[in-house]
Amino acid sequence: MSIFFTPKMKKLIVGVLVMLVTGPLWAGNNNRAGSAGVPQLLIMPWARTGGLAGSNLANVQGMEAMTFNVAGLAFTEGIEVGLGSLLYMGNSGIYVNSLGLALRLGESSSTLGLSVTQVSYGDIEITTTEFPEGGLGSFSPNFLSLGLSYAKEFSNSIYGGITLKLVSESISNVSASAIAFDAGINYVTGDRENIKFGITLRNVGGQLKFNGDGFDVQAIQQNSVNVSTLQSRSEGFEMPAQMGLGITYDLYLSETSILDLNFTYLANSFTKDQFNFGVGYGFKDLVHLSFGYLYENGITNTSDRNTVYTGPAAGLTVNIPIGKGGSVLGLDYGYRFTNPYNGFHQFALRFGF
Repeated sequence: MSIFFTPKMKKLIVGVLVMLVTGPLWAGNNNRAGSAGVPQLLIMPWARTGGLAGSNLANVQGMEAMTFNVAGLAFTEGIEVGLGSLLYMGNSGIYVNSLGLALRLGESSSTLGLSVTQVSYGDIEITTTEFPEGGLGSFSPNFLSLGLSYAKEFSNSIYGGITLKLVSESISNVSASAIAFDAGINYVTGDRENIKFGITLRNVGGQLKFNGDGFDVQAIQQNSVNVSTLQSRSEGFEMPAQMGLGITYDLYLSETSILDLNFTYLANSFTKDQFNFGVGYGFKDLVHLSFGYLYENGITNTSDRNTVYTGPAAGLTVNIPIGKGGSVLGLDYGYRFTNPYNGFHQFALRFGF
């Protein structure tokens, strides 16, 4: 019997078709671009996924999967710890830093994960209406996303996971926070388990609303010496929800070489939808070379493009075995082509044991 006509596969295909049909109704349009809050949630902080231009939604595994498709967390064997850093917008001094921890629960089919993403903006000079040139010191904005994930291997073919996230953004006297969740499913099939499908829903949650002393304004009442403190009210804003569908096909060139072909469609609620393509070559689980391309409507036209990415991406992963116990030290590098800022560099350090 063909793999495409098994009962499990039929259910998956029907589900994907339903999501494809209803996706345009759920997703937003370009007129809503820029109206969501915390767009930092859409930044891909990990170098391996960045080097594939985000095309590996069906193939991302381990602690890195918590950021893109949490179902891939279920493929963790043992313990995996990772640190990632992205130099954002050239020499702006903005860094996106990530920490990931994945822990397989003994001999069970369940995995727990902890993920932290923090954006460092550096120091910004304080200015006021009285001191527009500054001279009052500086402040440091902060963005933090803290996620707790659970993933499970339901069978040899079906994997699923969910992440609960606390999202916070603040300066010294104004802050906003909210709870969001991600969910994902992976389906693996083929004679050599070389066909993979992925579905994910990210950044679904309540509105964020800024509050704090920064909204207070002191004013002297008319015809009086009394000083009143007035507070401006801020409007709430939604998170940049995203739905993703992905497929990966692993082509075995030999017993030691694999060519993985990746495609991911991302339906964004507050900006243009994206089509991500990627190809990777792996040798003996030691070296992986990747190339990717992100496409969205207008990306090739400078006047129509509303993303900093121009499309191409590339990456390199090196896994170094440590000792005889199966421990591995992983080094990842990714490069995203951009205009302006002359490209983004991504680095990651992983340790699995």
